[in-house]
Amino acid sequence: MGTPIPCSEQEGHIFRSRHPAVPVPDITLPDFVLQDAELYADEVAFVEAATGKTFTYAEVVRDTRRFAKALRSLGLRKGHVVVVALPNVAEYGIVALGIMAAGGVFSGANPTAHESELKKQAEAADAKLIVTNDLNYGKVKGLGLPVIVLGEVRISTAVNWNELLDAADRAGDTLAYEEVLQSDLCALPFSSGTTGMSKGVMLTHRNLVANLCSSLFSVGPEMMGQVATLGLIPFFHIYGITGICCATLRNKGKVVVMGRFELRTFLNALITQEVSFAPIVPPIILALVKNPIVEEFDLSKLKLKAIMTAAAPLAPELLTAFENKFPGVQVQEAYGLTEHSCITLTHGDPSKGHGIAKKNSVGFLLPNLEIKFINPENGQSLPENTPGEICVRSQCVMQGYYNNKEETARTIDADGWLHTGDIGYIDNDGDIFIVDRIKELIKYKGFQVAPAELEAILLAHPSVEDAAVVPLPDEEAGEIPAACVVMSKGAKESEDDIMEFVASNVAHYKKVRVVQFVDSIPKSPSGKIMRRLLKDKMGTRSKAS
Repeated sequence: MGTPIPCSEQEGHIFRSRHPAVPVPDITLPDFVLQDAELYADEVAFVEAATGKTFTYAEVVRDTRRFAKALRSLGLRKGHVVVVALPNVAEYGIVALGIMAAGGVFSGANPTAHESELKKQAEAADAKLIVTNDLNYGKVKGLGLPVIVLGEVRISTAVNWNELLDAADRAGDTLAYEEVLQSDLCALPFSSGTTGMSKGVMLTHRNLVANLCSSLFSVGPEMMGQVATLGLIPFFHIYGITGICCATLRNKGKVVVMGRFELRTFLNALITQEVSFAPIVPPIILALVKNPIVEEFDLSKLKLKAIMTAAAPLAPELLTAFENKFPGVQVQEAYGLTEHSCITLTHGDPSKGHGIAKKNSVGFLLPNLEIKFINPENGQSLPENTPGEICVRSQCVMQGYYNNKEETARTIDADGWLHTGDIGYIDNDGDIFIVDRIKELIKYKGFQVAPAELEAILLAHPSVEDAAVVPLPDEEAGEIPAACVVMSKGAKESEDDIMEFVASNVAHYKKVRVVQFVDSIPKSPSGKIMRRLLKDKMGTRSKAS
């Protein structure tokens, strides 16, 4: 496997990738991902699973240029933010790359968000323009900003996408062109508000090009044009736009675009579009393992080689159940966050000596990155096999939170280390394991209890479909672990039975003290459990009772 490389004692316990550094070219993100696209001009870049609508590489290059030109004609200037409130559609990548190529800053928004949430994001980002579709136009029409609308429906108070691109073709090239530099901002995603107020994360072309160079280090020329990737994770999420759209375009593969998850449509798309790589979230893996609908399909027709899960830790029992049901499919895990993008991967190409990390780890550190694990109480860096807060330093670290110097200073220290808020450790082979989030650790009588550990135990129960553990305030203990549990149909167990099941598998202080049966566990679009919401709900109920 090779060992991680700690730095000199003077620097404390700092670990670098066991893989050689990779070069990062000095070009913009659109130029980087569309490099050599002319060699794949007639190959499909994006296809919508539901409609069959496609864009070839030639069309992606053409329309990215047309849209960039159109945006400049509308007055967009370098550094201006464009909020994109679209579901996953075939044009999404073109929209994002066109904004960046024009020197603008792409800010993806959840199209299912409430009108007030979209308003908040547009105002927080100082947006100059909105891109949406006819279904979501009503939510953004009152923001006082120009709106570009995708789709066939013409709205008199908005700019139509197709008409805009046609107009760009007719317009001359008299517009003053501002050179776009790699140091310019290109994206302003808003980090998950489940752990606090949502914040705009400033990312440059350099940040994202560097991250793609690191995360694609093991992909050789023999893989170019060979991979069909499932585009189901929302493209407004940083992993959706970089890890799926940009990474696939860079490797000249095909993105199979899905707007929402429905199990039959999902399985049908995997089979008919011959998807070979599917980044998905743990709830979908759960459905593939436990839902009887899966039996309606001939799984021997699958061309799936690997799935990737990155949003939340995968319970070991769920991993085993998936591998038993889909024996030919590799389960890859990754770890990253909006403020940095990808940090670790579990699978390199063994033929290149890149190896595969241990099961239940989130993988090895990517090239060009440094990592350390610190004691959250005193900031001291820790050796191998000692859990601490994960800190990462590289060219991929965000520039900061937009208009929020205080939070930026709290997250990135004077030496350039990004403090992730996650607890983990590195073993002697350089594999990294996530234990939990600092903010999510439950403090029971001074003991630290990790919700992820209890959730993994709950999911191992044959009658449990899904589960989430949150802290509830308690006079005596400070906090107690409380579980929301989704039971399978026809399950006979009571809440007390579930509590006893957990108690028989953990130390006394880790016991779940409250269990509530629920219909579903609220999760963000990226698959993270919305713990704050559950905590509030359970707290309200316990007061009422």
